[in-house]
Amino acid sequence: MYCVATYAAPLLSAALSVMVIFHSVYYISTEERSWNESRQDCTKQGADLVTINNKEEQDFLLSVVKSTVWIGLTDRDTEGVWKWVDGTALNTGYWDEGQPNTGGDNDHEDCTASYQKNNRLNSWRDASCSTSFSWVCEKRIVH
Repeated sequence: MYCVATYAAPLLSAALSVMVIFHSVYYISTEERSWNESRQDCTKQGADLVTINNKEEQDFLLSVVKSTVWIGLTDRDTEGVWKWVDGTALNTGYWDEGQPNTGGDNDHEDCTASYQKNNRLNSWRDASCSTSFSWVCEKRIVH
């Protein structure tokens, strides 16, 4: 089961002097699964795990999500090199203090979860991809 919310972020192009609106539809799970299973569910919906592009989107998501959720950020390919599921590099992160911490020698924490915290701009942590959390899928719709 999913809850659906929309977010619109204006992007002003000075070169073109026009406003382009990018819309996304978010699917918020009510179940808990591993990161891989969560991503598979998103792709079945024609979406992918959410990519968080700015602080407004981060704030918006945590205003509607009330539990720990998987987001589409991982360093599975190269330890310490965080990339979004669409292949783009992480530019701005909203890590909690001491995160990411890779989980020590015996437990690789290669996937990212966001959780409720007073400071929404410090609410990410790395976690073992096999841990079960809820998740957020994002489907971008451009008009």
